[in-house]
Amino acid sequence: MDSINYPSVLLKDAVEELAKLPGIGKKTALRLALHLLKEDKKSVELFGNSIIKMRNEIIYCSVCHNISDKEVCQICSSVKRDSSIICVVESTKDVMAIESTQQYKGHYHVLGGVISPMDGIGPSDLNIKTLESRIADNNIKEVIFALSTTMEGDTTNFYLYKKLGKLNAKITTLSRGVSIGDELEYADQITLGRSILGRTDFAPNSQ
Repeated sequence: MDSINYPSVLLKDAVEELAKLPGIGKKTALRLALHLLKEDKKSVELFGNSIIKMRNEIIYCSVCHNISDKEVCQICSSVKRDSSIICVVESTKDVMAIESTQQYKGHYHVLGGVISPMDGIGPSDLNIKTLESRIADNNIKEVIFALSTTMEGDTTNFYLYKKLGKLNAKITTLSRGVSIGDELEYADQITLGRSILGRTDFAPNSQ
């Protein structure tokens, strides 16, 4: 039962919506809602419209599946990037983490998750077929596995290795500078950067 005594149904509705955000409880949601009430209407409208515009207009890159403002994202369309190298990641957050290191100048492929039978996520739920097509059709020289060092990440790495091993591309993985069980977004930039530069050949029996 909600123990907060709301003076307005509109305030209650706003708090309940804000509380749906990850890491936001009812008390924090109430504090945010009251803060927005104190702001001028134009500022709040800009805030609200930016969220609506983001949700309605952001699309996924037709090449790598990263979020984008255009059909082909800035990274995939850049002539300054090395298109012969593909770094396979779980999500957009991982692309952002690697880009922040400024140590990688290749392309990406966002899987959209990792294989996790417990969560009902299988290979067909991920962007694996398009990865195979990219490697087969674009003279890709190297594929870097940059998934989180969890059981699910290692399972996905092994599955990808079995699928991609028959293609003519070197398969590497981040060096173990990233601790076992860590997700890339939580690794510091220096450690992650060194893991990219010091990547090694992928060895299935060591995963």
